[in-house]
Amino acid sequence: MGHPVLAGIDGSERSLTAADWAAREALLRGVPLRLVHAAPPLPGDAVPVQARETLHHVGERILQRAIADLGARYPDLQVRGEQAAGAPAVALLGAARDVGLLVVGARGSGGFDGLAVGSVALRVAAAAACPVVLVPERPVAGFGDGTRMAGGVPQLVVGFDAHRPVGEVVDFAFSAAEARGARLRVVQAWALPAEAVSPQKLFVTEEDRATWEDQEVLRLSDALRARQDKYPEVTTRTDVVLLHPAQALLNASRGADLLVVGRRTDPHAPEGRLGPVTHAVLHHTRCPVAVVPHAG
Repeated sequence: MGHPVLAGIDGSERSLTAADWAAREALLRGVPLRLVHAAPPLPGDAVPVQARETLHHVGERILQRAIADLGARYPDLQVRGEQAAGAPAVALLGAARDVGLLVVGARGSGGFDGLAVGSVALRVAAAAACPVVLVPERPVAGFGDGTRMAGGVPQLVVGFDAHRPVGEVVDFAFSAAEARGARLRVVQAWALPAEAVSPQKLFVTEEDRATWEDQEVLRLSDALRARQDKYPEVTTRTDVVLLHPAQALLNASRGADLLVVGRRTDPHAPEGRLGPVTHAVLHHTRCPVAVVPHAG
């Protein structure tokens, strides 16, 4: 059996939505689901024993309710809960060392109205050793942003750069699409070459632009060939667009069930680091986002 899926819950509706997403993912993978509840640290050094016990009992009730609810909806799911000491982000990062995927709500019980991504979600997305999925609040119309018709084919989107291909990210996306029977949309954003926008050249001809775009399309096709051969059941669509990468991904993710992006790990940044593109899509997309760490 593979590594379990881990979900953090704090009793909020947002975290329970994330736990439901995690439950379905665990069933797809054929692995157990672990639920972790971390009680927020109490202020001060001298905390009454009764206060600690009360928090512990509250956490146990949250876990028991979540396990009972998920068990009723997904009878084949193996699920267990555990409490962890310490701040939520630290507890989740510790628990995620031996799992295949960490799932959290984009926001928990804290924050304020209009906040897209909370501090815990940002920290675990930036520092976890495993892929992390951030699940936003479920819109009234349905999962994702509600634009896919009920019964339609699931749609996944992955950001890709054929100039610097990242195997971990594209493998995660193809594997997720295969498990869901989903169509995979591979998005590559590109920019005009530096010489095209130099002070010596006031405009770009349509012919030059088309030539550069054709080169990008060919490069992307070559970079994806091995994965398409490895996952022949996955229907793939490629989009090469002359846009900022974040805008290209946000456009493509409308109506998607999952957006997959990468995060470069940095041994010199123990707290982790999110790149500007990943940071932008986390704050503005309305569908779940998988952040896949990679060393390259």
